[in-house]
Amino acid sequence: MSKITAALEAAVATVILNTPVGDVRQTNRQRVEGDRAFAAILKLVAPRIRHFIRQYGLIAHWDDAEQCCAIGVHRAIQAYDPSKAQFTTFVNWQLRGELQGLRFRLMTDQRPSAKKVAATTVSLSAGIGEDDSLESMIVDHDALERTEAGAAAYLAGRTRTMLIEQYVDHLRAVGMDQLKRRARDKADRPTDLTQPRLRATMYPVDPTELAALEEKIALHREAIERRLSDEVEAPAVAASTPADDAVRERSRQIAKRAAGAIAEIAQRTPHLATPRWQRPVAATATRNTVSA
Repeated sequence: MSKITAALEAAVATVILNTPVGDVRQTNRQRVEGDRAFAAILKLVAPRIRHFIRQYGLIAHWDDAEQCCAIGVHRAIQAYDPSKAQFTTFVNWQLRGELQGLRFRLMTDQRPSAKKVAATTVSLSAGIGEDDSLESMIVDHDALERTEAGAAAYLAGRTRTMLIEQYVDHLRAVGMDQLKRRARDKADRPTDLTQPRLRATMYPVDPTELAALEEKIALHREAIERRLSDEVEAPAVAASTPADDAVRERSRQIAKRAAGAIAEIAQRTPHLATPRWQRPVAATATRNTVSA
């Protein structure tokens, strides 16, 4: 075994040793050691890579050929089995396969079928003028519109979720105040009225009422999200029962009240409030009249 072959075997063993198996996460030390060993492998097989690039006639595409060879080395390490052959055998076949595939993709005009029709392979980055290229002529005119629409939809969705969360927190705060007040009213009042009353936090809230509050908040959230979602609601079925109509009407009323509260929350939020110069003129005139 030559010195280069022995060095290759040692570097490949280092890469395999620092490659995690299964779902185990690779540590930073393993990543650094593996990258150093892989770089050493590329340095050792560099003469072989240059020989194959010239052999397959890919000198004009040297950078692409080197990248394909690096991919071939990586695949050779993954498929390496020391019990079958040495690493040099694995890497030779992988390099040949990658370069053959690259030549097949780049030199399609060398096939007999392409020669019949005088086909010519042209790179997209090849210049057709002083400052133009085929790549620069491929323009997606709808890309900007789709990007802006996607960004607007994403921001609207995040804003909607934030406002719904704030409204739910508001419902929970109001409901907890009511439960604490109810617990305080149910508690036994002291016979001596001159004694100070206990603080509201001293009266425990009934767990059953607290669970009922959370269930009610969940129903409100579901109705609001369904109402404010981008999906179109299914049309009402003609054979729906009065109970279904009552539930649907109740959900609509919940969503309607929530929409007004959410609008107020949005106006109180600094980065969501409508600027003064964008507010309706009628509202400004009415406010000025009342102030006068």
